[in-house]
Amino acid sequence: MASPRSRINASFSIFLFLVMAVTYVYSQDTRVGFYSKTCPQAESIVKSTIKAHFQSDPSIAPGLLRMHFHDCFVQGCDASILIDGPNTEKTAPPNTLLRGYEVIDDAKSQIEAACPGAVSCADILALAARDSVVITGGLSWSVPTGRRDGRVSQASDAGNLPSFTDSVEVQKQKFLDKGLNTQDLVTLVGGHTIGTSACQFFRYRLYNFTANGADSSINSAFLPQLQALCPENGDGARRVGLDTGSSDRFDTSFFSNLRDGRGVIESDQKLWTDASTKTIVQRFLRIGGLLGLTFSVEFGKSMVKMSNIGVKTGTEGEIRRVCSAVN
Repeated sequence: MASPRSRINASFSIFLFLVMAVTYVYSQDTRVGFYSKTCPQAESIVKSTIKAHFQSDPSIAPGLLRMHFHDCFVQGCDASILIDGPNTEKTAPPNTLLRGYEVIDDAKSQIEAACPGAVSCADILALAARDSVVITGGLSWSVPTGRRDGRVSQASDAGNLPSFTDSVEVQKQKFLDKGLNTQDLVTLVGGHTIGTSACQFFRYRLYNFTANGADSSINSAFLPQLQALCPENGDGARRVGLDTGSSDRFDTSFFSNLRDGRGVIESDQKLWTDASTKTIVQRFLRIGGLLGLTFSVEFGKSMVKMSNIGVKTGTEGEIRRVCSAVN
């Protein structure tokens, strides 16, 4: 029989292998350590900035994770979501409740002071998304960098972002259009393990969803809880945790809630009713292990894939001096 020490060493070796596995999938146009000579302190500045803001406002972690997702799905991962102005991406309906812009601005100003003109806003946002997951309990991963910032930001381009009413087939197609497969879909939606949603995005499920009333996929014991939080004629801006009981912790309980009919967003709950996505949810629940290890590792891999959608590198785009405006 193996000694306790040998079992611990074996488990730790497996853990290291899984964490290292996160680093191997990345675009040839970006690379880990891109700023090792031009701005070696860039990642530490972003990390310390996230920590400082998180201590006063924990909601910035899911906010930055969602912002990176919304940036990458429109014009690629080029920080176009950060540009101010009329009819820019941030004014589009799916983006009006995004939060965390001031965190990126803070990190950018510090990096500019240390390394002027070296680090893109797109890379700062990708690093911030990773650090937001880590600070809420997820595993870290190596972020390939080398992105450059885009110069175009149009609200009209945000029309094809995944929607809270999308069927699984529509969700799968939207992800496939970006080079992401069904496992990436389930994994990245799992980012809803942290954060909240406004009542206006799911209240319709609670009352007159069908002729018989509420959405039947909602757990009957959970329904009155949601109705109490979001009365039929109440404040649509009121926010409710997407992962009931654990909305501030990066773990696998989001998937447990889907299994139990306690998904808040309609498109999330549908992942449990479609065979092609349900099997992936079940796998994360079955072999999640310590702190949802498998899910955390797969999340890092899918984030690396997503963060290389349509990247601008080399002489494309620019390095913005401030993230809210083109040079």
